[in-house]
Amino acid sequence: MPLNEVAVEAEIQEKGLTAPRLTPDLIDAQIVSDAYHVFPGTTLTVCALTLRNGFQVTGESAAASPENFDVELGRKIARDNARNKIWAFEGYTLRNALSGRTLSHG
Repeated sequence: MPLNEVAVEAEIQEKGLTAPRLTPDLIDAQIVSDAYHVFPGTTLTVCALTLRNGFQVTGESAAASPENFDVELGRKIARDNARNKIWAFEGYTLRNALSGRTLSHG
């Protein structure tokens, strides 16, 4: 969990905010696998996260200077960027549930 998420989560708990909400743990629980690819001859790293429902999100990272490229750091940044996308999807799902709306298929 990124440090800023730790701080926000602590503040929410300190303030006693208890309404339904997303948490970093809930976001992490959606992820079932990850896969990475660095494009040959580049610093571009792509991370694909597969979620519990089979949907996939991607994140990217790239070093502007090849001399600064680090595989592990590139993977971490790409994963964080992919993970950040899950918040929007889960927020939409939670808001639908709270409003009593269901998704239409057709």
